[in-house]
Formats: sequence, C-alpha cells, structure tokens
Amino acid sequence: MRYSRKLTGAAYAAPVALFVLVFFVAPLLLVGRMSASDWPLLAGDLGVNLPDNYTAIGDNRLFWPAVGFTLKYTGIVVVILVGLSLGLAMLVSGTRKGTGFFRTAYFLPTTLGLASASLLFFGFYSPSIGPLDPILQGLGITDEPISWLGTPNMALFSTVVLIVWKFAGFFMIILLVGLQAIPPDVYEAARLDGAGRWQAFVHITLPLLRPALGLVLILSITGSLLAFDQFFILTKGGPDNSTVTVVQLIYREAFQRFDLGAAAAISVVVLLALLVLNIAQFRSLRRDQ
Repeated sequence: MRYSRKLTGAAYAAPVALFVLVFFVAPLLLVGRMSASDWPLLAGDLGVNLPDNYTAIGDNRLFWPAVGFTLKYTGIVVVILVGLSLGLAMLVSGTRKGTGFFRTAYFLPTTLGLASASLLFFGFYSPSIGPLDPILQGLGITDEPISWLGTPNMALFSTVVLIVWKFAGFFMIILLVGLQAIPPDVYEAARLDGAGRWQAFVHITLPLLRPALGLVLILSITGSLLAFDQFFILTKGGPDNSTVTVVQLIYREAFQRFDLGAAAAISVVVLLALLVLNIAQFRSLRRDQ
C-alpha cells in the first residue's frame, strides 16, 4: 500500500516536475553553457572561452550605467509603490458604503498586461495623438507640449507613473489581506490603554503587517530589477541610452549584437545577484517573524 501511494504521489507530481525540467532546469543549464562559450546567434564556432565572457562584462560601456539606472529606478518604484499601496489598503479596509467599488477600481489596472499598458501610456504621452498635452494646455498649466519621453528625467518619471498605476492595486490587495487578518481586539485593547491612531499604526499595524509587507517588497524589488517591457516600449532605452536597464542590455547583446555568450554571462550574474538578494530578504522576514 505504501508503494502504491508513492507511485500515486509520483504520478501527480510528474507533470509539474516535467514542466520545471523542460522550462527551467534545461534552459538554465543551456544559459550556463552559453555563458562559457563563443555562442553567436546565427552561426559560428561554439568553442569554450571561459572566463572571457565574464571578464568582458565590466568592459561593456553600458553595463555600469545600466546597473546604476536599474538600481535608481528600483529604489524610486519600491518606495512609491509600497507607500501608495499601503495607503490604498488602509483606505478600503473598512466596510463603508462604496468600499467594494473602490477596491475594484484600484485593482482593475492589474488585469491589463504590462505590454498593453505600456502601449496605452505610449499613446497618452504621444505629442500628436495623446490627450495629456491638450488637457494641460486647456487648463492653462502648460503653454506647449511636454516632452514626456524626450529627456532622461521625464522618461524615468513617465515610466514610474505607468508602473505605479499598473501595480498599486495588486499590492493593495496583498496588504488588504494582511490588514484584515489583524484581530480587532488588539486595536480595542490599545484604545483602552490610551493609544492614538498613530501609535496603533506604528506599534500594532506595521509589526503585524510585516509578512505582507515583506512579500510586497520581494515582489516589487525583483520585478523592478528585471524591468524590460515598459522601457522597451516607451523609451527604447533612450534618450541617449539613459534608460537602459540590465535586462535591456542582455537583449541588446543577444539580438542586436548577436552575441549570446555575452548576454548569457550577464544573465548568470543577474541571476546570482537576485538569488542573494531574495535569500537575504527571506531570511530577514523569517527572523522578524
């Protein structure tokens, strides 16, 4: 009977194991092989050149600017997303009339794909067909069209607005679940002890919300460090390569310079950095719990 149960369990696990093997383990091994080889996109010698692809990463003129911009973008997005999502979650956590409508409204942008949302905002920012410039000029806020994607700072700001609009509702739901899991008796006891709203927020809400906040931080940091679609569609890395992210750099090496070996080496470095970061975040979350 035990043997039969083991076979049944293996049969249930086999599809998932096969999926992981084909779509994760095999590509991961292939990337490792590419990173140690001269691996052109179209044709050529596949000879081993370890560690040339890795030592050449620092010589890439776009690598360190891409790392710096990615970290800057991640810091801005994470701070705004976490703060706004927490504010929205607290705003719709009650049972007042209309709360369900606002929850749905805030969450609705999440249902739109990132590429579709990026194309939508690209149209908004367009000086020829976009509605933003005519509205701002009609209100007297500006006298001429704004170059939303024409300067490094405005391109970064415009992209951050897109990401915050797209993902704030998703993170709001995660934090809302965490807020609703806090027992009301805790707040009642705090009020009886004379605690105000700010004291209850600092000493009760934030500590008990730490697991949900940790999940939001992990998802937002990882997603921001791997940013690609929004910049590829909105800015193409411009102006003057000022909005090139690390993932865009990998794309350029692979599909514009046709050097899969160099692209794979950068991918391995990014993967290791993300592993270290996520392990540190998970350990910190477990220690806090």
